[in-house]
Formats: sequence, structure tokens, C-alpha cells
Amino acid sequence: MPAGAASDRLPFMKMHGLGNDFVVIDLRGGVQAPSVEAIRRIGDRHFGVGFDQLALISNDAEAAASLVFYNPDGSISAACGNATRCIARHLMDESGLSTLSLRTERGILQCEAVGADLVRVNMGLPQLDWIDVPLSEAMDTLHLPIEGDPVATGMGNPHCTFFVDSVEGVDLKSFGSRHEHHPLFPRRTNVEIVEVRSPSQIRLRIWERGTGITLASGSCSCAAAVAAARRGLTDRKVEVLVDGGRLEIDWRDDGVWMTGPTAHVFDGVFTSEFLDGN
Repeated sequence: MPAGAASDRLPFMKMHGLGNDFVVIDLRGGVQAPSVEAIRRIGDRHFGVGFDQLALISNDAEAAASLVFYNPDGSISAACGNATRCIARHLMDESGLSTLSLRTERGILQCEAVGADLVRVNMGLPQLDWIDVPLSEAMDTLHLPIEGDPVATGMGNPHCTFFVDSVEGVDLKSFGSRHEHHPLFPRRTNVEIVEVRSPSQIRLRIWERGTGITLASGSCSCAAAVAAARRGLTDRKVEVLVDGGRLEIDWRDDGVWMTGPTAHVFDGVFTSEFLDGN
């Protein structure tokens, strides 16, 4: 981030992982976090910059940094795997480290550089009990009483995964917006539609709560891979093909590891007039 920035201007970075794009604001130098109203303005792709999630970086006593994520509607996104990987790459470049940990609402996540622009992050163990997803009442998370027989998974945020013959045959905008607000999910849910292509590969399309259709999502990719493995449709290590590219998901005993590319696109500065809505 630019040093010595004027107090009425807010520096930021624009990053993406497979087209899953982020505005990243580093608060470690004493910069003041934007208001929720300003976050909504920043998230507008016509009148602001636009993002799938906005991430705030803060100092942390036990990890390299602490991260908080916001959706374009101003709501909190408890987990954001691709943003975690992008910020990990930035902090590794900054520090010269090849491994580090980052604190999110999910806990402290371990991150590793694995060559070129690839970063791997342990997204933690999946939450498979109904109360942890969370759902509104006790039930089997492997078979929800919703048309289409989806699977519920928690990855620090809630997920509802449907298995279909062809992801291209689903009107994702209508399907995703309808299921995001299903009463079984008191905190709303991310929605994934999955086409199993082999025991080692799935095709995934994504509707993120508070955001809409996205080209990629780390937590959604993890949830979809976990759901497919639980159903016995795939192995625990799979290639996930999303609209923006490819991720590798490996569900191990210590958590769900996700590997994929990162990109730091540009740096910029928000003016006070824009942030204040003038």
C-alpha cells in the first residue's frame, strides 16, 4: 500500500483468483476502515470499483494478519478462500516467506506458496452437523428435504450443493436467488450446482449469498468437493472446474486444502468525496 497517503484518501488493491475479484484494504498502517455504506458504494461495478468480496487486513498477535470479508451488499462474508489465497501471496511477497498463517472468522488458516502464482490454503475441517452449518432444525445434512436432494455443508459459511446432469442447463440466476433465502438456512446460503464428470473432476457453477453469480469461489469449491465425496460420487481429491478456471481441492484429515492461482491487478486510491457519497 502507498506509504504516507493523505488522510482523506483510502489506498486499496484489486486482486482476483480465477475471476473471483476482491478489493483489499490494508489497515495495518493506521488507515481507517470504510463504513458499510462506503463498502456498498465501492462494490457497485458501475459507480464504484466492484468486487465479489472486500477484504480488510489488520495486525494480529498470533498470525501474519487478520482478515475480515464483506459482500457487495455490505454483509459479512465469514469465509473467502480465494481472497485468503490472494492476500497470502501479497504478504509472502512482502515478507519473503513461503508459508504463513492468516486469521479469519473460520480460525487461523495455514497458507503455502507452491510455485509460480499458485497458493494453497487449509480452509479447515468441514462442518457436517446441522447446527454447525447452520440449519434451522435438526436433519441429515447429506439429504436435505428440498427439491433436488441437495447437501448442506459449513465451511465457516453455509452451503447448499445440488447435483445436476448439466450445469449449463440450470438458470443459475433464478435458481440461486431462490435458494439463497430458503427457510432452512437462517443465515442465507451459498448455492452450488455440480456436474460430476469423473471421480477426480467436477464442474461447478456458483451463486454466492450477498453477491450473486461469481466466476469462482474458494469456500464454495471446498463445499462442493466435500458434498460430492460424502455422496460417494468422487474421491476426496478433485479438480474443480469453475467459470473462471481450475482449482484443486483435497479433503485431508486436517482440513480441506485448496490450491489455485492468484493475481494482483492494480493499486488505487479512493477519494474522500467518493467514500462520503458526495
